[in-house]
Amino acid sequence: MSSKTPLVIHQFEMGPLNNFLYLLGDPATREMAVVDPAWDVGFLCRQAERLKYRITKVFLTHAHPDHVNGLARLLAMHPVPVYISKHEAPFLTSGLQGCTGIEDGAQLKLGDITFDVLHTPGHTPGCQCFLADGKLITGDTLFIDGCGRCDLPGSDPRAMYRSLHDVLMKLPDETVIYPGHNYGPTPTDTMGNQKQTNPYLHCDSIEEFLGERMGF
Repeated sequence: MSSKTPLVIHQFEMGPLNNFLYLLGDPATREMAVVDPAWDVGFLCRQAERLKYRITKVFLTHAHPDHVNGLARLLAMHPVPVYISKHEAPFLTSGLQGCTGIEDGAQLKLGDITFDVLHTPGHTPGCQCFLADGKLITGDTLFIDGCGRCDLPGSDPRAMYRSLHDVLMKLPDETVIYPGHNYGPTPTDTMGNQKQTNPYLHCDSIEEFLGERMGF
């Protein structure tokens, strides 16, 4: 989805699990969204203020604690709308307040920038990615040279294969990936490069993927 102004992305590594947290900004309206507020939301809020942006939305890629453990504190400081997949597992969302559930294919506005929402289940039932201006926030669906775990409660390795191969791999090669953890050799990469180096994108069948990811 293109926009009149370029999307600004600030990436921060935080927490014991090497999470990547994101501030997404529209420089025309100075509006900013926080992606997966966790660990040190005070720092994120100070960064938004330093950059002279207003936090107006929260986007959640999924509801694992390492991605949402700062949500309540953030909302206490900035009572803004929160968007999560309506397909996320109830046992993960039961403690989250004030969230709006959204469908696959929904569009979210941040100032003049429009994000396409891609439902990419596998790591959890409600994993979703956010796409704007050729930049893709992938959460724990796709890492640099990896993908999210599929052996946790609510995970589904077959759904993960379909999310990777039927959804994300169909995006243009120049799409830039911004993952949910710093688990790879670089903090970002292009989809074209990942098609060459990511072993989970080389699997030609669900059975091969299950062998690579799950050891079946």
